Amino acid sequence: MVLCALLGITGLSSAQAAASASQLRCGWWQNPTPGNAWLNDRHGRWTVGSQGGAQAEGDWPSFSEAQWVRTHGVYGHGCACVRVVADARTQRVTHILSATAKPLAACRQDRHLREPPRPE
Repeated sequence: MVLCALLGITGLSSAQAAASASQLRCGWWQNPTPGNAWLNDRHGRWTVGSQGGAQAEGDWPSFSEAQWVRTHGVYGHGCACVRVVADARTQRVTHILSATAKPLAACRQDRHLREPPRPE
C-alpha cells in the first residue's frame, strides 16, 4: 500500500519506488531445508520464504563452497548482505533487490550476530 502511495504521489516507477523503500540488511542467511530461508541480522530474523507459503521475489545470494556451512545436505547457512523491501511489523521480506554473499568471517567477527548452530 505504501508502494502504491509512493507511485501515485511522486510518479515514480515501481522499481524506483521499491529501491527508495528498500533496506540493506547484513547477517546470517539461513536455508535449512527446501523453501525455507531467512536472514538473521542485528535487528532480528527476517523471513524470506516458508516452505509451502510465501516466498520473497528476487534472487537469493549465491555462495561459494568457502562461503557456505553445510548443515543438512546442500542446505545450511552463510553470511550475506541483501537489499530488500520488507514489512517491519512482521519482519517478512517481500522483495530481494540485490544479494551479495560475504566471507563467513564478516559475520563471525560482528559481535551483534550469533552464528546458527550446527545440528549434532
